[in-house]
Amino acid sequence: MEFKDYYQVLGVARDATQDAVKKAYRKLARQFHPDVSKAPDAAARMSEVNEAYAVLSDPERRAAYDQVGRGHQAGERFTPPPDWDAGFEFQGRAPGAGAEFGGDFSDFFEQLFGRAGMQRGAARHGRGGAMRGEDHHAKIVLDLEAALRGGVHRVSLRQPQLGPDGHVVLAERTLEVTLPAGVRPGRLVRLAGQGGPGQPPGDLFLEVVLHDHPRWRVDGADLVGELPVAPWEAALGGVLPVALPDGSTLQVRVPAGAQAGQRLTLRGRGLPGTPPGDLDLVVRVVLPSALDPRARALYERMAQELPDFDARKVAAAEAERRGGDER
Repeated sequence: MEFKDYYQVLGVARDATQDAVKKAYRKLARQFHPDVSKAPDAAARMSEVNEAYAVLSDPERRAAYDQVGRGHQAGERFTPPPDWDAGFEFQGRAPGAGAEFGGDFSDFFEQLFGRAGMQRGAARHGRGGAMRGEDHHAKIVLDLEAALRGGVHRVSLRQPQLGPDGHVVLAERTLEVTLPAGVRPGRLVRLAGQGGPGQPPGDLFLEVVLHDHPRWRVDGADLVGELPVAPWEAALGGVLPVALPDGSTLQVRVPAGAQAGQRLTLRGRGLPGTPPGDLDLVVRVVLPSALDPRARALYERMAQELPDFDARKVAAAEAERRGGDER
């Protein structure tokens, strides 16, 4: 995907005021509107101008775009970093794709804002005709350990706003949020009354995202990780300690004859909740290095003592047996 420089499209500086952005848009709209322009590419240029204005005219989209696009040039290859919009507080709850401008915008726009939840939510009437405050949303990123532990977390959010001088500024606030133990990715945590002002105030919805963990992966409510075993532990079986991300240690029984890639499932030992998830451990057989003279001697002895062992034939027979079981 190519990076789009929306400031270049409108011909304005990066520190342009919102009034300057609006004036540039109106000028270009008069120039490229298909009802006016005879240029063969007028419709495409107008769509490009509309897309740039949809971002730069909106304080929230503009602030987010400025952050993710810092240091990038028009036309260069670009992939948004994971969870690039985390920590921003936006109005509304539903993702927006520029429908208010009536355009089919580029993949670049859709990648940034189609899933970033930046469409304005409609204000609602409360009791007695009072206008209810608009809901807000934000994304917070947690370590797996923090998600498992739950409890009170301090969350800092930045809300893009239009300042009195016409420039976009970031208003920051810090909240203490109580999260349930085992909060799962994609979970929306509702903070009543922490959204937009009104009678009553709107709510704030926090979407939970987890940092990548070097050893563990979350799959719904299940916790998935590798279980490294020595060749003799896989062959003979045994009870092995497994260090979990919450700091606890679990004793896991490995069956004799365990194979690399085999999955051991412990029911209810994944993410806590109702019901709790499972703990899935994928066996990984770790061989001693043949650079160690002791290990090399044992490998050579096994080769002499087991001359009739053919790993390829054994693997082929196991694959055939698995295929028959599936049929």
